Amino acid sequence: MEGLVRITARLVRAARLAYTRKWTFLALTLSVFLLSVYALSVLGLLPDAPVASAVPADGITLASSTSLVASVDAAPALAGIGEDPVKISIPVINLSATIANPDTTDIAALDALLLKGAVRYPTSVKLGEDGNLILFGHSSYLPVVRNQAYKTFDGIQKLHPGDTITIYSSDAAYLYSVRSVEKENATSAAIPLSVSGKVLTLSTCDSFAAKTDRFVVTADFVGSHPITAS
Repeated sequence: MEGLVRITARLVRAARLAYTRKWTFLALTLSVFLLSVYALSVLGLLPDAPVASAVPADGITLASSTSLVASVDAAPALAGIGEDPVKISIPVINLSATIANPDTTDIAALDALLLKGAVRYPTSVKLGEDGNLILFGHSSYLPVVRNQAYKTFDGIQKLHPGDTITIYSSDAAYLYSVRSVEKENATSAAIPLSVSGKVLTLSTCDSFAAKTDRFVVTADFVGSHPITAS
């Protein structure tokens, strides 16, 4: 009992001392906070605020809250009767994700969908149409990231020419063969919509909160087949 009384008395004295020195304590806490923010900034771990992008003369620029930045040629998608892509599978890198098909180019709307998986850029072509089918997805290799949508396109930089990418519609599978894997500056080269043949482009930031570089995978259409019911 006496021990408990002594401990309580010490806690009371400590509380009184902390109160009398509250401004010193506040200044110390603020200093630690600012130093922590500075350290995270130097390491590039601070998330970026959402940025509304102006439309440049040569294309449309996407900018998301995590700096998944890419430029897309402003040419309209070719008219056709293509199918919406609903799933992507790349077994060689153990990648499988759903694909959203928005009907708006609003950045906030696209950002929201990227938090759930891959997103087809609205003005790019659909499956079965000539032109460029462009899919975006986040990538992050930070262990503290729990939302797996931030890791949707993890590992696409490990793909090699000839690797197979399968894009599914509701009732068919479309196969593509990787042509190239490149690391590009996110604020420069545009991804063309009008291309010869049926082309697939995957684009992602190279790491969470990256501001400058992104990985771009280009693949060519090989063939398609119906999905057989199991």
